[in-house]
Amino acid sequence: MQTTFSEDQLKDPGTARANEILRACVHCGFCTATCPTYQVLGDELDSPRGRIYLIKDMLESGRPADEKTVKHIDRCLSCLACMTTCPSGVHYMHLVDHARAHIEKTYRRPWRDRALRWVLSRVLPYPGRFRLALLGAKIGRPFRRLLPDPRLRAMLDMAPKQVPPVSRNDDPQSFPARSERTLRVALMTGCAQKALNTDINDATIRLLTRLGCEVVVAKGMGCCGALVHHMGLEDESHAAAAANIGAWMAEDRGAGLDAIVINTSGCGTTVKDYGHMFRNDPGMAADAARVSELATDITELLVRIGIPEGAPKDLRVAYHAACSLQHGQKVTTAPKDLLRKAGFEVVEPADPHLCCGSAGTYNLMQPEISGKLKARKIRTLEAKKPNLIAAGNIGCMMQIGSGTDVPVAHTVELLDWATGGPKPPSLFTTST
Repeated sequence: MQTTFSEDQLKDPGTARANEILRACVHCGFCTATCPTYQVLGDELDSPRGRIYLIKDMLESGRPADEKTVKHIDRCLSCLACMTTCPSGVHYMHLVDHARAHIEKTYRRPWRDRALRWVLSRVLPYPGRFRLALLGAKIGRPFRRLLPDPRLRAMLDMAPKQVPPVSRNDDPQSFPARSERTLRVALMTGCAQKALNTDINDATIRLLTRLGCEVVVAKGMGCCGALVHHMGLEDESHAAAAANIGAWMAEDRGAGLDAIVINTSGCGTTVKDYGHMFRNDPGMAADAARVSELATDITELLVRIGIPEGAPKDLRVAYHAACSLQHGQKVTTAPKDLLRKAGFEVVEPADPHLCCGSAGTYNLMQPEISGKLKARKIRTLEAKKPNLIAAGNIGCMMQIGSGTDVPVAHTVELLDWATGGPKPPSLFTTST
């Protein structure tokens, strides 16, 4: 794609990166075949190619974002299926993130939108506040039909009926290996996950220590920054990332780290991109690159260290591939291979590359589109007649679990159970 940025515009690192990405696009349209919003809405501007045209026009002209551009960029899930499909290697993620930052700086949203985004950015990344909000949602759920905004109703609908107790395993500490120590790893405990499902981190710690890992929960670690990053709030997302980099590098420079383990794939995609986020910061670039190098999904690490062969479980598991794992991190076979090795029968739904509609806060800000994607995903999963559904991302688990009676568990919970841990609490019970 030909671009016409001026020399002055290209002095900005974000614009220079956008120019590189835009010039890689050859207009082939392969991305439209795998874009969930294009399939639902059928509008070229709701495809990656259409959004690329809008972003190019906005950035080249140097103009503030307009309502039309914002509408179509907001409808993007950032599922990154287009990046898997693209034969030209167009890095759409960096482009749309830059566009969102530009929108945030130049466009004034309607007051309802500003209020909702402010609440989400001030609540979801903070587990304590999020817990209070979930308790409030339980009280407000009977009155959901009185709410005029469908996004507010979606917030009540997605809240679990039971808020799990706080797990002290999420506090800064070290868990010794329960066999000969082979690795020392830091566990990212997440933010929303600590309020929605504490079983996932507990299972991860049990499994890793059983397999010879010392597991460290680093002091000063918090939200990865993804939630505000995808809202275009660069300063806030970079501050969150910088805090994590400092916390993990203190451990790496101390007793050392062999990996930073992440069991929420949305966080994993962001942490693996820290090196890019701080590439132009002389004081942070090296540490950020080191953190991105250490970052690994839990299933990647388990393939590396190995798990014992399990006896057949006589359970059919429908594996849901989270977009941030399969498209964002290119981790595709590891979860399925591990589940099969542990003794589970693994099946995949039709169109496994398509998003379930969760996508961070997307199901709260775009509930109508998200609902259609959720219904389609659940139909394809249930068509496999599974005993349970496995996923590697808390957002997907909540989204799918809110629309099916099939139990939903994290992949690591099933692997922990298969290697000596307790049965996942969600198993054989109705989800949220």
